[in-house]
Amino acid sequence: MAENRDYKQQPDSAPKSPHGPGGHGARGGYQKPKNAKKTVKRLLGYLLHRKLAIAAVLLCLVISTVSGIAGTYMLRPVINNLIGSGSVSEKLSSLAASLLTLLILYIIGCAATYIQSATTAVVAQRAANRLRGDLFNALESLPLKYFDQHTHGELMSRFTNDADNVLLAMEQSFVSLISSSLTFIGLVAIMLYTCPPLFLVTLLTLFASMMAFKVFGGRSRKYYRTQQAALGRLNGNIQEMIEGLKVIKAFTHEDAAKAEFAALNEDYRSASTDANFYAGAIMPLAVNIMHIGYALTSVVGGFLALVMGFDLGGFAAYLQYSKQVGQPINQISQQLTALLSALAGAERIFDVMDTPPEPDEGRVTLTAVTYSQDGHMHEQTGGHAKYWAWRCPQHESACLVHARQESDGTWRESPDAPFVWRLTRAGSQTEYQPIRGQINGNGTNAVELIPLHGDVRLENVNFSYVPEKRVLSDVSVYAKPGQKIAFVGSTGAGKTTITNLINRFYEIDSGRITYDGINVRDISKDSLRHSLGAVLQDTHLFTGTVMDNIRYGRLDATDEECISAAKSANAHSFIRRLPNGYDTMLTGDGANLSQGQRQLLAIARAAVADPPVMVLDEATSSIDTRTEQNIQRGMDTLMDGRTVFVIAHRLSTVRNSNCIVVIEHGCIEEKGDHAELLANKGRYYMLYTGQHILE
Repeated sequence: MAENRDYKQQPDSAPKSPHGPGGHGARGGYQKPKNAKKTVKRLLGYLLHRKLAIAAVLLCLVISTVSGIAGTYMLRPVINNLIGSGSVSEKLSSLAASLLTLLILYIIGCAATYIQSATTAVVAQRAANRLRGDLFNALESLPLKYFDQHTHGELMSRFTNDADNVLLAMEQSFVSLISSSLTFIGLVAIMLYTCPPLFLVTLLTLFASMMAFKVFGGRSRKYYRTQQAALGRLNGNIQEMIEGLKVIKAFTHEDAAKAEFAALNEDYRSASTDANFYAGAIMPLAVNIMHIGYALTSVVGGFLALVMGFDLGGFAAYLQYSKQVGQPINQISQQLTALLSALAGAERIFDVMDTPPEPDEGRVTLTAVTYSQDGHMHEQTGGHAKYWAWRCPQHESACLVHARQESDGTWRESPDAPFVWRLTRAGSQTEYQPIRGQINGNGTNAVELIPLHGDVRLENVNFSYVPEKRVLSDVSVYAKPGQKIAFVGSTGAGKTTITNLINRFYEIDSGRITYDGINVRDISKDSLRHSLGAVLQDTHLFTGTVMDNIRYGRLDATDEECISAAKSANAHSFIRRLPNGYDTMLTGDGANLSQGQRQLLAIARAAVADPPVMVLDEATSSIDTRTEQNIQRGMDTLMDGRTVFVIAHRLSTVRNSNCIVVIEHGCIEEKGDHAELLANKGRYYMLYTGQHILE
């Protein structure tokens, strides 16, 4: 079982999506962005990578808008010509010219619309692709603490719900908003040009329509927010019930689950009814207002034609415009709602992307080396590495000097003293740090090589996941090269936390952790973790073949090396019995394997990495006693010559450890080898004898 960590759930800086991965926002409801201007500017940065294409889209929008408005205006000369004076042949000739012009206008408009749609789709898809890529890259750089404070479903919704809304906005809402705005401006301009007095009727109609949108739209959004909250609770209940279906059936709680779902489903129905009533009433109301406006326009326009000499062609064209002018208003309202929802989603995406990445100031890196006949190390340029060394660049804050520690604890630099690190910390404090083992060079080069031995030490380490709730207190552990250090204790005592700190998944509050005499803060995290092999408490297998999952430990490993690693972990026998052996596909985190088989593959994956230091966190917790005895020999081979940290509940697996550390409540109660701890008859003695009796 995982350790009990008292994490405080930090409130997300952006509103949480209630729909879950792959969901869709409810119609009519949206969340306003906190800084729309900043978010729009940032989104445009993704679109403007193809400035020429964007310019072509805008040009096509203008052309299609002008062609549509001009096509309707052609009614004026056509009608005026037909009812005017002149011969029939002259009228037919003029009509043919007008129809040809109209045909050309609509062909140009259709071509512009097609080019605009195709170009927009390409630009939007490329922008969304870059946005998802940047989001994924940002997630990969975040510290584990961030994932402790945010649920997986919440993060998945950034890639699905929010990213899809942003794509829809870039592909449709942005363009539709611009197109509708251009159309509305063009219609208003042409209507004012055609008959300014008649536009007063249109203005009154537009005002009434906009008031309807404001009143009913406001109520609709209010109830949609309630609907979204109810949908979030309903989706959460469905997901929880499906995941826990086995538990529900085991305790025969099907009726209770049905009753709970029925109550949540009824809440969602009630909220949806109110929301959809107002949303459904907007369009009929707006359409009827426009119909009334059309009738008023016909009456007033007819009066103007009879009394003030308003031409019938202009009257007919204006009537068409009066039917069209309400559509851009409706589209702007709809697209503005979708756009604001997309901008709120984009803000949530950018909040993740703007989270500070996992800090890594380490400049010491890991490098493969070979040894010459005279015993000097040289960096290896290719091939599989057998030996490793720390590549330590000397700079102002870290350099190698000759120094010796005096009896009073102070350090004095002297030419005949051994090499040590001289470190300049924050506040210009100078710190000296001994080196475990020899260095390659004389300490005057820009880069020195220190052999990787696997000397890991924790000195007075204090750590808290959250402030004021100490998890580890004054922990000091020393692991010399090749030693096996075991951590035992109750669940939640802090055992896994120690291994997390060695990997620098979290930063310590105080104290120091050194690796071959180098503070792990000075080692780049990639190099540090590359030198550590891990079999974690929570086994995770990726979608792919069995061979792929073993090779994940070292991507350049050959098939033979992977098979050899599987044999050492005692996984080879069960792999051969799989339908396609090592080529068997694993999906759903290895759902077609037993928990023990999955853990054996995790051990094989660590074995193929061939690291100098191994971390085994409950590595045999899901393996039966008989299998455990069979693989223990393989584990011993795997651990031979390596520094190993073992966390185990089965104390029988740690009896041969060089040092057993008993941790309770974040403090070390006792440490020593198996015989010493039994002789002391302390906490370990009680744990061991109690387990022995149970066995």
